Amino acid sequence: MAMDYSDKVIDHYTHPRNTGVIENPSGEGTVGNPVCGDIMTIYIDVDENEKLTDVKFSTFGCGAAIATSSMITEMAIGMSVEEAYQITRNDVADELDGLPPIKLHCSNLAADALQAAIDNYREKNNK
Repeated sequence: MAMDYSDKVIDHYTHPRNTGVIENPSGEGTVGNPVCGDIMTIYIDVDENEKLTDVKFSTFGCGAAIATSSMITEMAIGMSVEEAYQITRNDVADELDGLPPIKLHCSNLAADALQAAIDNYREKNNK
């Protein structure tokens, strides 16, 4: 069964942005989906003004998981910590011009991983 992916999903899957690991990140969050086997880690660097200056990801998973990881990094860089924390699962899917319903859980992972990284940053810094 072929899935209909938007051009943006295909672009972010075939040319993912901001891949890799940030050494000594301000925050790091890893989430996974045991049903599909996707695992995603988001790393963030936060400056003294509470702005995300860098966001990177490492994802083991399907094309949609890679595309949502890539998209959320682009969305979050330059935002305040609070703004980035408000990015919803639907925001990620909308920015990618939609995902097939069976792949919507992938956008959940991206939003959840970013929130986990921000939670980790806040814990480390007593915020």
